[in-house]
Amino acid sequence: MNSSYTKLVDNLEYLKLTQMVTHLDETIDFMNNNQLSFVDALIKLTDYEIDMKEINMVKSMVRVAAFPHHKEIKDFDFSFQPSVNKEQILDFISLRFIERKENIVFLGSSGVGKTHLATSIGIAAAKKRTSTYFIKCNDLILNLKKAKLENRLENRLKHYAKYRLLIIDEIGYLPIDADDAKLFFQLIDLRYENKSTIFTTNSNFKDWAKIFQDPKIANAILDRVLHHATVINIVGDSYRLKDHIKKETEES
Repeated sequence: MNSSYTKLVDNLEYLKLTQMVTHLDETIDFMNNNQLSFVDALIKLTDYEIDMKEINMVKSMVRVAAFPHHKEIKDFDFSFQPSVNKEQILDFISLRFIERKENIVFLGSSGVGKTHLATSIGIAAAKKRTSTYFIKCNDLILNLKKAKLENRLENRLKHYAKYRLLIIDEIGYLPIDADDAKLFFQLIDLRYENKSTIFTTNSNFKDWAKIFQDPKIANAILDRVLHHATVINIVGDSYRLKDHIKKETEES
């Protein structure tokens, strides 16, 4: 028995089934004490391994998504931002919009929580093993420009188009020249009605013609962004200044 047990442990370690090694003794004891069949014991033992692989997979999906921070929906103070409908955000967290290939646009001034909410939804998606990627608009444009110069634009566009959820942060913070706007349009057109995209912007849609420096391209982008989209207009104080405002209120 001892030699068989040792051989089993060696085999499991060789196969890198570390959770099965860790829980082997307790599973054998449980099987003996509860008259568990060999098959049921094996199911119990392999469940430990699967659970750990699932945990590691989720961690990997979240890491690969390149979020700027790990802020989830439980960390968002809805009482500070009453213009945000909590039930609507929780519906987004259910990922129903991804199944329907719809977009979300968070619109509002700097610091009101646009990126936090977008990231929270992205983390929820990644945790459910939905391919997700976060990128700032300026970095996206720079990457597409670089790819075009290196004659690999098509591959780069396909890379960003493959994610079931792409989060493009901070549209409008920096101007985009007309040539770069065309690159951006190509990506939006590839994803249109195929995948879901979350956008955050501090600029009203009427100002997008100035941002992209080409009214025709701006309209074409907006047409595809907004066709199947929910726009969340956040009106309120800067979320980043919340603690300072609270302190001033307490001192007054």
